[in-house]
Amino acid sequence: MSIDLPLDSMTMPQKLQAMEALWASICSTPSQVDSPAWHEEVLADRKRRLETGEATLSDWTEAKKRIQDFGT
Repeated sequence: MSIDLPLDSMTMPQKLQAMEALWASICSTPSQVDSPAWHEEVLADRKRRLETGEATLSDWTEAKKRIQDFGT
């Protein structure tokens, strides 16, 4: 199946709206979306790092502030 979208003539809001529509459609049937094998490996590594103390968790407010302050 080939889909031809006029991306060059679409505004950024139109492109974002199209992307949001695609994402909503994909999310409506999560059982049809297979995660790649490497996702399990990454999650296992993150869990191990939390359990050994190599990594810590942050609440969303703190994480958002670190992201916003990054590079300033």
